[in-house]
Amino acid sequence: MRVCVIGAGVVGVTTAHLLARAGHEVALVDERAGPALGSSYANGGQLSYSYVAPLAGPGTLAEMPGWLFRRDSPLRLRYRCDPAQWRWLAGFLRACRASVSRASTAHLLSLSYLSRDTLHAMLDEAPMDFGLTRTGKLIVYRSAAALDKAAALVRYQAAHGTEQRVLSAAETVAAEPALAGMGGMIAGSVFTPGEEAGDCRRFTDTLFQRLRRASNVAVHLNTRVQRLRRERGRIVAAQTSAGDLQADAFVVASGIGSRPLLAALGQRAPLYPLKGYSLSVPLAAEAAGVPAISVTDYERRIVYARLGDVLRIAAMVDIGAPQEDIDASRLATLRRQVAEAFPRLDLSQAQAWAGVRPATPTSKPLIGRSRAADNLWLNIGQGALGFTLACGSAALLTAQLGGAKPPIDPAPFQP
Repeated sequence: MRVCVIGAGVVGVTTAHLLARAGHEVALVDERAGPALGSSYANGGQLSYSYVAPLAGPGTLAEMPGWLFRRDSPLRLRYRCDPAQWRWLAGFLRACRASVSRASTAHLLSLSYLSRDTLHAMLDEAPMDFGLTRTGKLIVYRSAAALDKAAALVRYQAAHGTEQRVLSAAETVAAEPALAGMGGMIAGSVFTPGEEAGDCRRFTDTLFQRLRRASNVAVHLNTRVQRLRRERGRIVAAQTSAGDLQADAFVVASGIGSRPLLAALGQRAPLYPLKGYSLSVPLAAEAAGVPAISVTDYERRIVYARLGDVLRIAAMVDIGAPQEDIDASRLATLRRQVAEAFPRLDLSQAQAWAGVRPATPTSKPLIGRSRAADNLWLNIGQGALGFTLACGSAALLTAQLGGAKPPIDPAPFQP
């Protein structure tokens, strides 16, 4: 089958890779000059298979009023005269119900474990160098109340096969001595030994280079898909800036850029761009005060992941902010908070980046056949879990498109 995949971020490239490996003829299209130049470029780097609880939850509603009026808040909302924003926020509020949050967590766990198994199988078949570390992950809590809630979630996730341990403050610092700078601010942590980290851009670029060498793959960069032409309930061509691309099936995997393509076909994609920031800190050979374990500072929503000779620090959710700008005040807040947590870390050469996470209100991606056309498929909405869920999302989409038995229940992710 000839398949056109639109989008060369981590989700699109991984989807194209698995489709090509399944024997399909693949055309990969992206408007940028290379792969992973959007949301996949400098994200947090955590492969967080066991900690996939959605942003929407009962605890989020309780914290949100305080967040909205703090200058250093991890979440900032700018109201806009944008119907898409209001629809998304309404869906988000509905998703904060405890029953919805628990169900979403279970669904995301099934997809994240599929992603982990798919990635490991890919690496067994052909190793890749993208700074992969398997040192586990510490989620550090500053308040006893937050730690108690986390312990309840650990018990719930254990029923779904997750291996996690709740650590005291002393045990947390013993596990990661670089956290000593936080001193008495730590109430405790949750340690997940099976978590990983890696450089999403390097991973995507490595897969992309393999695609370029494959005989059944054609790559079209600097090529913008302007619209999808539909006739008699099927997409017959992708109309691009370089001419029409024809295929038997089309996969939209272009993140927030999927919205206008689908809107032209009468399908409203429940995606909204959640802007985040990151710092990439180059490390000296004998860098002091740098965490070896992947760390999440829960209350401040800051993640730290060591990617070879770089420490990636990512944080914040800005809803309604301009997508491409780097807000100097938000960056200054992030630098100050990092310096407080890791006072020995040298931030003088840190490279700043901002990007958007194309998220659904429930945090669950949309994977499957679109209702807009019989041969149109969606793989969108992975949000902040794009790197974590990419391989599983691609495996689930590839099975459905090819008519094979899905590796997990696809119903929770149907568009």
